[in-house]
Amino acid sequence: MDQIRIESLRLRCIIGFNPEERKNKQDVVISMDLFTDLSLGGETDNPDDILNYKTVNKAVIAHVEASSYNTLEALAVSIARVAILDCGVEHLRVTVHKPHALRFTDDVMVIIERTSADFKK
Repeated sequence: MDQIRIESLRLRCIIGFNPEERKNKQDVVISMDLFTDLSLGGETDNPDDILNYKTVNKAVIAHVEASSYNTLEALAVSIARVAILDCGVEHLRVTVHKPHALRFTDDVMVIIERTSADFKK
């Protein structure tokens, strides 16, 4: 399976369950591996024969910036749901980073992998 990687999408949203975390939007950094078959598009050079990653990126941006979640896990699953149900991605891996979430660390992250079978309509 081929993949398209969207790396280090930097967004802001309400994330966390402590009262001080719920007041203001915080930084999150999102990376997505979109697993797809690129063979037809690679042969035809036709944009209609590939997964439109710009559409996925725009949908995720809109979703995340309007979101409010207690946990990184719920945010990651919601991103997968948007990519799969709204954008037609069949299989993806989502990594959501919350920089400086813990003292003495640079980063905390959650990594999930989902397929279209995980989100039956």
